Amino acid sequence: MSSPDIVSILENSRELDRLRKDQEEVLVEINKLHKKLQTAPEVVEKPGDSSLARLKSLYIQAKDLSEKEVTISSMLLGQLDTFLPSGPSGQQRRKMDGNDQKRKRMKSDSDISRLSPSMRSHIEAYNSLKDEQVAARVISDADKDEWFVVKVINFDEKTKEFEVLDEEPGDDEEGGVQRKYKLPVSCIIPFPKRNDPSSTQEFPTGRHVLAVYPGTTALYKATVISTPRKVIIPVFTGI
Repeated sequence: MSSPDIVSILENSRELDRLRKDQEEVLVEINKLHKKLQTAPEVVEKPGDSSLARLKSLYIQAKDLSEKEVTISSMLLGQLDTFLPSGPSGQQRRKMDGNDQKRKRMKSDSDISRLSPSMRSHIEAYNSLKDEQVAARVISDADKDEWFVVKVINFDEKTKEFEVLDEEPGDDEEGGVQRKYKLPVSCIIPFPKRNDPSSTQEFPTGRHVLAVYPGTTALYKATVISTPRKVIIPVFTGI
């Protein structure tokens, strides 16, 4: 390994550390805004308030930092692979073969452990939604946004997509089957946890929300005209 190669690896390592520190700072700001909106959600109704715009900007920044982290990590892996032996010795190979099944079981956990704390917390939160009902935005054939209550089947950590199921049978022309969709994270709004009252919100009169059309899984945009007794999902756009 030449000196320039070592310098390049060290520079990429320092850049990776910087990106992770930046992510931690952004996460702190996001959590502050979350707490502010949970404590006083009516603040977004005040003229000139930029809380939601700020939150969107922070999420975009967090996404950019995460993508840069993946790029730098991939570069480092490529650099290190170049200088590692092409294969293990006979004794090492036998030991590895004997542990193949164990490694496969541990792979998912080890992949997550290599992520930054902010990315890891997001992925764990997404995985926790399995078998839960969420609100999902689906783009129809007419290029119109439609919202449904769906059940999460799986979250793909590689593509960052949810596989969801609309449990209401389709129309007759669709064969009456339940529809499945693969949707990005930006198209999913989790419901508040039933066993966690602190995750629920109250919305003031005039707030735009999503409401369930009676007897269906369809959601429609509505406006609060009185204090709700049940949980309503706020419409967040662009996040």
